[in-house]
Amino acid sequence: MDRWFQRSAAALGAALLLTGCGASGGSAAPAQPVKVTVWTYYNGAQLTAFNALVDEFNTTVGKEKNIVVESTSQGTVSDLAAEVMAAANGEVGAQELPDIFSAYADTAYQLDQMGLAAGLDDYLTDEEKALYVDGFLQSGRIDGELKVFPVAKSVEIMALNETDWNAFAEATGASLDALATVEGVTETAQAYYEWTDSLTPEPNDGEAMFGRDAMANFFFAGSEQLGVDPITFEDGQPVLNFDHDAVRRLWDNYYVPFIKGYFTAEGRFRNDDLKTGAIIACVCSSSGATFLPSEVSNDARSYPIEMKILPCPQFAGGQPYAIEQGAGMVVTKGTDAEIAASVEFLKWFTDGARSIHFSSDSGYLPVTKEAYSAEAVNESGVELPETMREVLTTAMETVKDNSLYAMPAFETANSLRGALETVMSDQAAADREQVRSALDAGESLEQATAPFVSDEYFEMWYAAALETLNGRLAG
Repeated sequence: MDRWFQRSAAALGAALLLTGCGASGGSAAPAQPVKVTVWTYYNGAQLTAFNALVDEFNTTVGKEKNIVVESTSQGTVSDLAAEVMAAANGEVGAQELPDIFSAYADTAYQLDQMGLAAGLDDYLTDEEKALYVDGFLQSGRIDGELKVFPVAKSVEIMALNETDWNAFAEATGASLDALATVEGVTETAQAYYEWTDSLTPEPNDGEAMFGRDAMANFFFAGSEQLGVDPITFEDGQPVLNFDHDAVRRLWDNYYVPFIKGYFTAEGRFRNDDLKTGAIIACVCSSSGATFLPSEVSNDARSYPIEMKILPCPQFAGGQPYAIEQGAGMVVTKGTDAEIAASVEFLKWFTDGARSIHFSSDSGYLPVTKEAYSAEAVNESGVELPETMREVLTTAMETVKDNSLYAMPAFETANSLRGALETVMSDQAAADREQVRSALDAGESLEQATAPFVSDEYFEMWYAAALETLNGRLAG
């Protein structure tokens, strides 16, 4: 017996019971509240902020409209996806599928293919839909129908350790303006490496300046900026456009500076590398703002730092594109009353001022157009720490000034994205170790990197990478 039928039968039984009580001459029992269960992957400050709003809803609009929301965090994004799929497949010991769950496109697509994702267009008026940022609403559509409700989004930003940057800039004349482009970051990182190398008598011990989270985002945004739609569809099937020239520019501005030591990736996330001082700048998600460090701390030193937030650098001369990310909410199929109650909560939760409050605590962006102004932020009454204010305003400007790209949903999307995350970065990390060994053996940086920066080496990697990626796409 599927979940929708179980719920429908339960609702019918409750209605018959209430009818029977009325027929016996007693007073009719009060209508039972509609319970809405929500699963998220929120943790820490994000979870605290979400649960506070759930409590507020339950004691205000929920109480008025007889809706009770119950929220549970399932751990990480991966944990949540695994729990959702276990419930959807009816695995032994699995929980019942919730009414609402946080989802990225791949999980939403899988649930939709199983016939378990509710279409939401009929539960929103045209006027209500017009309240949301167009790109956010559009990215929630699967086969043209709204299946993922926009709730909390993020874009990429550049986080800069301004304290250490200032020392570098004063010594070399480096300008923040150079960090506006991908190429400028590469050139500046080289200058930072050479400057730090000059501070010690030992050769080739310069420090990395920059790191990057989410290599798949680098591919998607970079491709769009360079005029290439990274994924298109032919006869309903996805096609990967791994454009040779565009990918070469990505290679020259990630792989090459990485093996030379200008870039690095040591911790699990680049904000970890900011904290240890392994880098002084990174591209990361705006939703990671709550994890940005206020000090550098490692075995050798510990000192406070000031963070500065800048827009994510883009390719020089390219089109203005930015990555849209952050999970939305999927409403699972149930009775009409359950779906309507779920949408009622989501509309309330994403109301402009309320969305700003959640953003201030979580680092996520609001999703309604009215929230995208300094006036809206000021009128919300939210008191923001300076770094969070910079994150929020920079991210909002990114949404307003760029076309937004979100990876489309299809069956093998998650597998392909996983390969895009590692196909260049793993090669860079492995080859950097060989370069280190050559440097330790007395070679110069130019000598040590020469085998890896040739056209022939790129062509060899490109062919292997394309084969791997197309294999993931095919499933």
